[in-house]
Amino acid sequence: MTGLLLIAHAPLASALKAVAEHTFPHCASQLSVLDVTTDMSADDVEQRGRALILQAGHEDVLVLTDVYGATPSNAAQRLADAQGHVRVLSGVNVPMLWRSLCYAHEPLAALVQRASQGATQGVVLSELPSNPADR
Repeated sequence: MTGLLLIAHAPLASALKAVAEHTFPHCASQLSVLDVTTDMSADDVEQRGRALILQAGHEDVLVLTDVYGATPSNAAQRLADAQGHVRVLSGVNVPMLWRSLCYAHEPLAALVQRASQGATQGVVLSELPSNPADR
């Protein structure tokens, strides 16, 4: 089983965990979260992230972050290892999270692919009705 760690600006990580618990209560327990507050440095986030990874005890971990280039993502990049046991995927949304939860039993490389696909396939622009009266 691949471990899941969500690192995001507060309170997004906890809010997404609540969404996960609501929808997939039997899977959400495998999700660790770290809400990054304004007083936390990238070093603080990295240290807490490492502690959560060790505490969960998974050999492989997928770390989901909210915004690439922001503190949560930058700290998460430091958690990634050369052996590929910790991978980081930024731009978390609900479909990405749900895919990650549902397929956490798959190897890390496959899970990264599924999570990424879930994120992009979950973004859909609804078409407006062709008749203006129906809008």
